[in-house]
Amino acid sequence: MNANILIVDDEPNVRLMYRSALDNSAYNIHEANSGEDALNQCLSRTHDVAILDLRMPGGMNGFELLQEMVNRKIKTPVLIITAHGDRPNAALAMRLGAIDFLKKPILPDELRNIVSDILIRHGPEESKGMPRDCDYYLRCAKRAINLRDFVAAKRDLVKALDLDSNSLQAINLVSVMLEMREEYEVTHS
Repeated sequence: MNANILIVDDEPNVRLMYRSALDNSAYNIHEANSGEDALNQCLSRTHDVAILDLRMPGGMNGFELLQEMVNRKIKTPVLIITAHGDRPNAALAMRLGAIDFLKKPILPDELRNIVSDILIRHGPEESKGMPRDCDYYLRCAKRAINLRDFVAAKRDLVKALDLDSNSLQAINLVSVMLEMREEYEVTHS
């Protein structure tokens, strides 16, 4: 079955570049030129990954789209495309569950690799036979964080840190998870 990928950017040439980088018969690529268009597509079709630019002038920007996706319980994993100056928005996006980021300019291999990782992480349980190393538990923790399953995320992060106590990615994910869990509990109580 082909994965549905949603590319959200207001610039046609950027969407074309991402589409070209992901041109693969295993992907059905859908495009949105605005947050509103992307939200409508998310409501009418399930996507396996949404590639989202935070800065889109006019109308709903990427951050507002991400907030609306959370409000409407759209569980599509989101890859944030950010420029260096977007750090405050990127931190807010992480609290909303977007934990995958690429900084502009993007290399096609980087985009392909991170989309592949997200699809593996959120795909069917193909983990049988996969080595249970730190990367495996980080992937499981990211999936759990995306789904706001903080108990599973904590369990997987503990296992990752047991295997590599110096893993900066695991340490950063712990702080992201704690912030998200606190905010989630406040808004859902």
